[in-house]
Parts: sequence; C-alpha cells; structure tokens
Amino acid sequence: MTLPLDGVRIISVEQYGAGPFGTQHLADLGAEVIKIENPADGGDVGRHVGPHFFEPGDSHFFQSFNRNKRSLTLDLKSAEGQEVLRKLAARSDAVFNNLRGDLPERLGVTYDALKDVNPALVCAHLSAYGRSGPRKSWPGYDYLAQAESGYLSLTGEPDGPPARFGISIIDMMTGTMAALATVSAILGARATGQGRDIDTCLFEVALHNLSYLGTWYMNDGVRTERQPRSAHPSLTPSQLYRTGDGWIFIMCNKEKFWPVLAQAIGRPEWAHDPRYADFKARLQNREQLTLELDEILSARSTAEWMQAFGGKVPAAPVYDVAQALDNPYVKEQEFITEVPHPVRGTIKTLACPIRVPGETLPARPAPRLGADTLDILQSLERPDDRRIPRR
Repeated sequence: MTLPLDGVRIISVEQYGAGPFGTQHLADLGAEVIKIENPADGGDVGRHVGPHFFEPGDSHFFQSFNRNKRSLTLDLKSAEGQEVLRKLAARSDAVFNNLRGDLPERLGVTYDALKDVNPALVCAHLSAYGRSGPRKSWPGYDYLAQAESGYLSLTGEPDGPPARFGISIIDMMTGTMAALATVSAILGARATGQGRDIDTCLFEVALHNLSYLGTWYMNDGVRTERQPRSAHPSLTPSQLYRTGDGWIFIMCNKEKFWPVLAQAIGRPEWAHDPRYADFKARLQNREQLTLELDEILSARSTAEWMQAFGGKVPAAPVYDVAQALDNPYVKEQEFITEVPHPVRGTIKTLACPIRVPGETLPARPAPRLGADTLDILQSLERPDDRRIPRR
C-alpha cells in the first residue's frame, strides 16, 4: 500500500497560516511539498511568529503548519530564481501560492507563465480577495474576513461586543479548501493532460460558510442574530447549560434525543409536556426550559452528566485548550503525533485528521530554512524520471 498522494510533487510559494495549513494536509498524505522561501526576508514569516520558539527561526507557530515539507531558498524576483522555478514546474504536478491577488502574475506562478514548460501543470492560488476585481491588490487576514462576512455579529452573547472565533478558522478553512482545489485540479490534469489555474480566497470561503444563514436572509430576509448561551437559532435544547462545576453543551438536534434526555435527567414526563413536546414548542419556551435545565443540571458535575449522557444524548464538556489536549480520549485515539526535532529531541503537534487505514502517515518536523536547497538544485541537473503529467 502507499499513501494517497505518493508521487505528487507540489511547489509552494507560501507563508504564514492559510497556505501552509492547506499544503500540510497534502504533505501528510504523501505529497512532496517543496516550500519556496525568500532568504532575504528570513523565509516564511511564520518562522518568526512568537512568543514561543524551539530555536531561532523555528517557532511553535511554524511547526504547526509545515510538517513533512522541504525548504528551498529562492528569490523569485531574480532571473536565476525564475529559471529554477521553471525547471521545477516542468517536473511537478502543481505550483501553489497564497500570495496577495496581484502578485502571482508578477512572480510568474500562473498557468500562462508556466504552461510552456508543463502543459499539465496546475497553478493553485489562495489570496485574501481573489485575483480579479477591485480588491485583488488588497492585503487581508482571517479576522478581517470574519468581520466583514458577518461572523463577529454571530459570535458571543447578545449584550456583548461583536466577537471573533478564538482561532483563525477562516485561514484553516481556506487552506483546506485550497488543498481540495489543488487535488481536484491535479486529477483533472492527469485525466486530460490539460492544466489550469484554480482559485480560492479568504473572503469568499468566509462568506460561503454562512451557508443556511445566508439562504435564510437571501430568500426570506431573516437576519440571524446572536443567541444567549451560544444557542442554535432554531433548535432547542442546543446550547450551553450550567452544571455543578461548570458548563455542558447539549444538542438535541433530532427529536429522538429529547425523550432520552428527559429520561436521563429524571423528567420523563417532559417527553409529552405540551410546553416541550416538539421543536416548535421548546423554541417558544426556550427561556423557561433553560432555567429548568440549569436547575437540574447544577445538581451534578459536568463529568457526572457526561457519564449519564455518553453515547445516548449528544453532549460535550466545555474545556479550555489544556483540558481538551489532556483529554484521555485524545491520547487513546492518537490525535497527537510526535516528530523528531534537531534541538528538542521530539516535539508534539496535532496529527493529520485524515486516517489512512493500514498506513502510517509521515512525521517529519517542519524544515529549517533552506534545508533542502542543495539537494533540490542538484537534482535539477540530473536526468529525472518524474513524468511531465500526460494522458
């Protein structure tokens, strides 16, 4: 058996979060990802994002996004850099970038610029606002996309200020979308021999993720607002509730779970109580139901309720980051991976969430700046049996 992307080579002009997150998925699944870094800039800016470092130029942030990759130092603004890029493109499946929208054309990483050396090449572009339109030259970041696409208006308590997600969720979603786009285009190129440009951007992914809330507004003018306790806008119980020592999130998002919950909390009669008997009734009486559930659930700890609900009622404890990672379930399921490190011996990162039964995914640390430059440049001077993708 082999990994799904064994034999795929991707050249990536990437930095910071979204792009590296996407290509790390591909590297974890077996692709050779060659990361181009400009040595004049100190390489990927993510190397220098603190405050936590393993060694100079090797931040915890950088190790979180660049596992299993190779690093090639190259200045794409120079004639020599362009020559190397074109040689690599001739022997690769894709050239990936997460540059500002106006830069791929300037740096020669578009299909038009490279199709003469490899007609089947895929050129994947991840930007803030896309490569066309009035914002193509705008810099952009995750939190800005969250702000403008409505996320902050949906997050937090109704009487508080707008709030962003606690992590850069748009970067990660856009990186994952870009990885999907890249693999899809490679499949098409291998089938037809014809490469292409393929694009995604932070703002469009953020807007697309509004999903059914967008459909509600566009078709019936419904403006979804923040709900108390992070509640679902139309289903209940589907929110936070108080326990004896903290919080628990319960989601009876199918009617079949309501009588099970009622039984588990010692209120079996609620299954047929007209105030709570179905979604519509519970939504109309959500405030009263919240008060009653708080009173009942506060009599026992979160752990005790999880013991009672586990596998029967959809529920989860509310953990901080440390509790989430120290959860015995996380260790049992091997959701954390250890990789060797030249300074620390081993370091821990979060494992690829895609499982390949029968295979062990690679576990190499993010590379030092330029670690593979000599080997890659020497390989370009040798005959190479890697095919230019063909029919």
